[in-house]
Amino acid sequence: MAEKDPHLTERHANGRPRERDGAVPHANGAASPSARNRAQRTHAHDEPAARMAEDAPPLNPYKGNRGLTRAWYALKNSIQGFRDAWREESAFRQELTLSAILVPVSIFLPVDPVEHVLLVGSVLLVLIVELLNSSVEAAIDRISLDLHELSKRAKDFGSAAVTVALLLCLLTWILLAGPVIIHWFR
Repeated sequence: MAEKDPHLTERHANGRPRERDGAVPHANGAASPSARNRAQRTHAHDEPAARMAEDAPPLNPYKGNRGLTRAWYALKNSIQGFRDAWREESAFRQELTLSAILVPVSIFLPVDPVEHVLLVGSVLLVLIVELLNSSVEAAIDRISLDLHELSKRAKDFGSAAVTVALLLCLLTWILLAGPVIIHWFR
């Protein structure tokens, strides 16, 4: 029997060869009975799904948690992210301090409920964009600390996104809270 091309076979985690269509050859080189049954059941409309299954990336071994366990670990990772952002990012500390002032102020402003949501939401949007900017910067620094034009551009894009979020927050507060505050000082 002719030797099979090694590029046409893959290996299972246990080291046994597996053909790309998922059939595990027997010792004599023939396809297993289950592979023959699968080949007989294949129809023309099953072909795209079969190709998608072949092209699917392997499952991530780090994503094994489901349900409440996954939610618990996600919460722990989120808390750690907040701690790291507070410890490492001075801009995040400044924006969090600003939000600790603006959110309580927005509660006492006599505005409609929708306007309360817009005031608080604009402040929270700044924090969200800052966290995303910090994650982009950390990922770029993880790849390389060397100066590179694409790294600079990615960091500048993140900084621009934070600036847009800050301007949106400022505009929201000027338009919604400004008239109320001016009325108080008259």
